[in-house]
Amino acid sequence: RGLGDVYKRQAFTEPNTISDVLKFEAGDYSREVGTILSGAGVLDVGTVLGQITKGAVTAAAKAGGNTGNGTLTVDATTPKVAGAVAGVYTVRCIAAATNAGTLRVTAPDGTVLGDVAVGATFESQIKFATADGSTDFVVGDGFDVTVAAGSLKYVPHDPTAFDGRETASVVLLGKVDATSADKTAVLLARHAEVSRLGLKWHASVDNSTKKNNAIAMLALKGIITRDSA
Repeated sequence: RGLGDVYKRQAFTEPNTISDVLKFEAGDYSREVGTILSGAGVLDVGTVLGQITKGAVTAAAKAGGNTGNGTLTVDATTPKVAGAVAGVYTVRCIAAATNAGTLRVTAPDGTVLGDVAVGATFESQIKFATADGSTDFVVGDGFDVTVAAGSLKYVPHDPTAFDGRETASVVLLGKVDATSADKTAVLLARHAEVSRLGLKWHASVDNSTKKNNAIAMLALKGIITRDSA
């Protein structure tokens, strides 16, 4: 058998390179150095990443305490939902009633998100349940719900998440193994052009709609995607 027979029996996949994804950049201005979060796994050149901008959610009675002894419990499974931002959300009683009442939820930027009855669950940017106590809330009672700042490390973009990675923000420019430790990496962050064929996606980005949404997010950062190779 000749060498041709050997080559026919062997499959060879050429590794992805920067040139497969990067088509234009403005030198160092387009790049920045970031940290890939431990546990992200082995990531190929061209992987679309998001940044962890939001951390744990905690709740506490407002400064000075409350007259009523009802409770607010942050949801154990999804304390953050779509649109959540890092900062302090205020939850205040605006209408008192026997074994009842109304609480108003305000976002960190001062936007009123809505009202929730005592004993009900609230879900807009944050999710929590309220419960009446033996002593009713009075107007002004309430809680502060804090969404901590995230680590600002990078992981593959995942549109199903709520910690910041749901926003596609940069493209990885070098293969990285962050399986068991944080790794420093070079990232394409702005004013650049990339090939759609060279982009790599997390398993959650499993259809063209999700990819198009991510590409639109990258465009907001000045990273323009072309269909050409």
